[in-house]
Amino acid sequence: MNFEDVLAERLAERIAVRVVKLVTERLSEQPAGPLPALFDVKGAGSYLGRSEQSIQRLIAERVLPVVRHGRRVHLWRKDLDKWIEFNRE
Repeated sequence: MNFEDVLAERLAERIAVRVVKLVTERLSEQPAGPLPALFDVKGAGSYLGRSEQSIQRLIAERVLPVVRHGRRVHLWRKDLDKWIEFNRE
């Protein structure tokens, strides 16, 4: 093997190790088990990849419907999925 081949092989091995590490980390971050039907504002933000303030603004603007129980505010996962589909390009 010449120098370029050895270098390319070592680089490919290092990249493969990093990819495996990143994929393993991301998979460990995934929630175990089924997702809940209702999210609180923090959970909805995490589900949509938005901040809590952003979710609160979308609620105040009536972009996202809520399920209220007393003073508690929850968001239905199906409504969040509809919002994702509507805003998809």
